[in-house]
Amino acid sequence: MHRSRVCRAIAAGVAAGAMLLASLGAAPAPTPTPTPTPVPTGGDDPLARFHAQRLRWGACPEKPVPAEMRCAVAEVPLDYAAPGKGTVKVALGRLPATDPDRRIGSLLINFGGPGAPGLAGLAADPKAFADLGERYDLIGFDPRGVGHSDPVSCGGAGDTAGDANADTATALAALRDDVKRCELNSGPVLAHMGTVDVARDMDVLRRLLGDDKLNFLGFSYGSRLGAAYAALFPRDTGRMVLDGVDTLTEPLMEQALVSARGQQRALDNFLASCARQSDCVYGTNTRTAREKVAALVERADTEPLVGDDGTEVGGLVIVLAIGQALYSPSTWPALAKALAQAEREHDPAGLLALLGLGTEPTDPTDPTDPTAPPDPTDPAQAGGSDPVPADNLAAALAAVNCADDPDRSIEKLTPAALEKEIDERAQEFLKVSRVFGVPQLLSVLTCYGRPAGTDFIREIDHPGAPPMLLVGTRGDPATPYEWTEETAERLGSAVIVDHKGDGHTGYSTSRCVQEYVDDFLIHGRLPSGTRSCPAGE
Repeated sequence: MHRSRVCRAIAAGVAAGAMLLASLGAAPAPTPTPTPTPVPTGGDDPLARFHAQRLRWGACPEKPVPAEMRCAVAEVPLDYAAPGKGTVKVALGRLPATDPDRRIGSLLINFGGPGAPGLAGLAADPKAFADLGERYDLIGFDPRGVGHSDPVSCGGAGDTAGDANADTATALAALRDDVKRCELNSGPVLAHMGTVDVARDMDVLRRLLGDDKLNFLGFSYGSRLGAAYAALFPRDTGRMVLDGVDTLTEPLMEQALVSARGQQRALDNFLASCARQSDCVYGTNTRTAREKVAALVERADTEPLVGDDGTEVGGLVIVLAIGQALYSPSTWPALAKALAQAEREHDPAGLLALLGLGTEPTDPTDPTDPTAPPDPTDPAQAGGSDPVPADNLAAALAAVNCADDPDRSIEKLTPAALEKEIDERAQEFLKVSRVFGVPQLLSVLTCYGRPAGTDFIREIDHPGAPPMLLVGTRGDPATPYEWTEETAERLGSAVIVDHKGDGHTGYSTSRCVQEYVDDFLIHGRLPSGTRSCPAGE
């Protein structure tokens, strides 16, 4: 890429990221404390007072919730290295087992993110977990800093990150300003939001729920959380399922490259599906369709789509909208309609609606999909009248991701060095995907100006936990299948279910996957070797 194009790409990347975060009401959050310090040990249990709590179950802050759902609040240490330093409140909800005489115990569920609220996830559609809910108390919880658990905030998106014509130094300075806003609008929990902290919170919850072992179902980011728990507490790990498996090993730049490849694979699958429809705007040739989508994105960089209200939409925002819609095949008809509207009418309304930024109705996402991105306009997910900041999801997502990766900081790079690094890798990323390559490359900006995160997750290796079940979906745009294989190797005692379908995660869309998962969690039956689930079953 030419140097001027690199500068514009970096500035545009900051601007587009700010626009997406604005749809959630947020700017990036600062990095929590780096490498976790071991919990103090000695004759007295430093966590004794936290383990001695009694949960008081009552009304839930979410509205509406199932009639039988009850909620409670637990206190956990702000800093496990210094348990007396302060506390964090963690909100949790419970749906009691519907067959109490055959109850096994509690099943903690994490719905992804990082930043997705567990209370809202559990309340949204308990029927999706009906078989598990017969034998388990289903437990959803808002991780620290999320939802009703001392939520973090960056005070809304800033204006300084919105100029796509700014030079690199100005764009990066805008990110530093965003960090300051996060620090001003969040409490002390912001410095202690990494996955390792949340995994330790989960062990406190396990004890308070009265379970000898932690039984856990983690979707997407929840797989990282489950792996961290297994590494910290291998003897306390029970039956664990990770669906939509995150990477534990790859440096940020390599994560971005694999992600671009996975997103392009999902886009190709969508275009193949679209080609079978008589009204597909790109016709029946999937090769030319791929080129036309890339051309739409590239053209919008210099000739933005303009909405009825004057809103201009450039290429990176189009990419964000496409990426969002690829999460679930149920959203593909809305994506096909939005692309047709953009191509034929030069109207971005449908694409903006996919990001929750417009008023045009779109096909709803599958309500049974536990990993569908939370809708910030939905009171049941955003907290309703409860004081959960509108930007909480995005602020928490950035805070946790920055805390979990030692390579995510690029503070040491000058603007010129950053331009050089991006320029050197650009062709490699473009070769993988003309649509997603550059936006993924620009993800190196996510944690600009923040210190490096922990290397704990990177170093997880055969933690000695019991065998667990991992589900990988071949057409997953968010967690590419190769990460499932890599993580299984790192965990050392995992069995893979290879789901041949599309969309992010497999439990909610594949009866075959669901049977393997339920059979393991309920009966403890784990297949030997990799098992396969065909698409559509």
